[in-house]
This record gives sequence, C-alpha cells and structure tokens, in this order.
Amino acid sequence: MTRQTIVAANWKMNGDSKLILEMSEALNALTLKNKQVIVCPSAPYLANAVSVFSNQDIAIGAQNANEHDKGAYTGEVSALMLKDLQVQYVILGHSERRAIYGESSELVADKVAHVLGHGLTAILCIGETESERENGETETVLKSQLDPVINQIGIQAFENVVVAYEPVWAIGTGKTASSEIAQQTHEFIRGYLASFDTDIANTTAILYGGSVNAGNCQELFSQADIDGGLIGGASLKIEEFSNICSAE
Repeated sequence: MTRQTIVAANWKMNGDSKLILEMSEALNALTLKNKQVIVCPSAPYLANAVSVFSNQDIAIGAQNANEHDKGAYTGEVSALMLKDLQVQYVILGHSERRAIYGESSELVADKVAHVLGHGLTAILCIGETESERENGETETVLKSQLDPVINQIGIQAFENVVVAYEPVWAIGTGKTASSEIAQQTHEFIRGYLASFDTDIANTTAILYGGSVNAGNCQELFSQADIDGGLIGGASLKIEEFSNICSAE
C-alpha cells in the first residue's frame, strides 16, 4: 500500500509575520512529489498563512482546538473558527498539551471528534516518556492513548486522522529514536490499528516526530511504516525545512 508522505511543521509558540512570508516564498517554489506539506503556525498567524502559501501541496494547520463550537471559553479557538479560516488540519494530543495543560486522552478524543465533525483532519499525537520506554511500557501507553479515540469516533473515522508518534524523550532534546526503533514502534501502531480494520491501518499515515532534521529525515522516512514527520525546531529554519520537504 502506497501512502502519501506528509511533512508537518509544528512551530509551537514561535514565529512571526516575517517568517510566514519568507517560509512561504521558499516553500511555494518547491516541486513536491507525492508529498503533503502542512504548516502549523500559532493561531494569530493562521489567516496570514492561508493567504500566502499558494503551493497546492501545502496546507495550513492549527496547533490545537477546543472541544466546543462556541461559548464562554476565554482564549480558546474552535474547529468551527478554524474551518472559517480555511485551516485544514489540527494537531491534537501533543505531549506538551498533555503534560503542561493536563489534557487527558479522553479530552483529546473529544477534540478529535469535534474536529472531524467539522470536516478537518486531525493529527493525533501519541508517545511515551523515557521512563515508560525503559520500563517496557511503550505499547501499553500507546494503546491507552489510542483507545479513547477509537472508542469515541470508531476506527472507520481514522480515514481522516493522521497519527503522529512522538516519543516524549526525543522532543526538543536532540535525541532521536534510531530508524530501527522508530520503525518497530510504527509497525506496532499500524498493527494495533489493523486489529480493528486492516484497510484503515494500511491507509493511515503515521508520522514520526522527535528531533527530526535534514540530516536524519531521509533514513527515517524510508522506513516501511514511517510516512513522514511532524517537525518542531527544524521547521523554523527556512533552508533546513525546505530540504526536509524536498527529501526523497
């Protein structure tokens, strides 16, 4: 089964109007072969990003969404608002949202359902901490993060979900899971999805995230069950991110 490679940029709370413009100029000029690029800036820059990224293979994504359409939720952004801005993807369940803001896997499942309900694609982040991996708990943790979403939306809805495996110990640390470890974990994730529906598992894109850069992306992306990457720090560097997007 051939799946499209996806390269998603998670700018986190970084970037500005200047970076939006300069990055768009660089990426708009690229010829992307069977590759979907997604740029996810902070919420204040979403409308600007939608207006300047003109390459048809580049989409704009948000970094979070509330689980409600509207209401007294100061500072929050709904999927309905994102759809109005022509945003197409939303990152949900990132380890920083789980750890810093206390988002449970059940809340993440509610958010995924909300986002899908408005026709957006969810980028569902899952991953274990270093201690959990050392204790042999990786598979248990990943199941515990996937199960509430599967229970909430059903496996068929994963047609509109991209899974991003991000080992917490590799995010922003400079540590990267070896291509072998990453592939083994991705193979487990795909196998777990296949236990519910083989066709869905074969077509679901599973991205790797965790200190991906221009130097290691090609080896990672060449693995059988790694369909691209969710890129953090390297996505803020115009030349480096352009090279990642262009990697074969």
